[in-house]
Amino acid sequence: MTARDQARPSGRRSGGGREAQREERREAILQAAMELIAERGYRGTSLAAVAERAGLTQQGLLHHFPSKELLLVGVLEARDRWDTAAAAATGAWRTQTLAGLVEYNAGRPGVVQTYTVLAGDSVTEGHPARDFFERRFRRVREALAEVLRTEYGDRLPGGLTPERAAPLLAAVMDGLQLQWLLDPEEVDMAAAFGDFLALLQGGRGGASGPVRRDEVEPPAP
Repeated sequence: MTARDQARPSGRRSGGGREAQREERREAILQAAMELIAERGYRGTSLAAVAERAGLTQQGLLHHFPSKELLLVGVLEARDRWDTAAAAATGAWRTQTLAGLVEYNAGRPGVVQTYTVLAGDSVTEGHPARDFFERRFRRVREALAEVLRTEYGDRLPGGLTPERAAPLLAAVMDGLQLQWLLDPEEVDMAAAFGDFLALLQGGRGGASGPVRRDEVEPPAP
């Protein structure tokens, strides 16, 4: 089902009234943008094309997203919501949950490209996505620290705390995406991330499960 199909009226009036209809149109726009980005990439997606697929005029789209950059930020926010919902279905977040997300992202290069381009552009002053990425990376570091604490406790096998390791984990995930986008034939993103998880475990049997505390702490002198 395309975003156009989702945006068509069902013949019944929504119980939520005007606000519910506004939210439905917004979601249809985001879905259309996601589809087109996956098909055409970031630069090949125009507001006019998104509006057409969502079953709206371009003016109608601009009512919800006044610029292409703000629309793309909306897509990224929606991507985070959908990823979180998908991962939540597996229960508590673990490093294997992250590995699953990396593999999932390997199947949607257009969305990954959008994220990577906007993330790079956002470092400039006044960029409309800067606040979004500042907030996002704070949340990501906090979430990854919790994932690592759940898996390893207060210390990883190499001695780092979860808080110190979390930025490194985020950097590996984003850095692998960039390398994979540039050279997908040479960089197997999912396999490389699995290798990194094995390094986090100190080389103990890959990334299949948590390391017990008695395997991590050195013997008393």
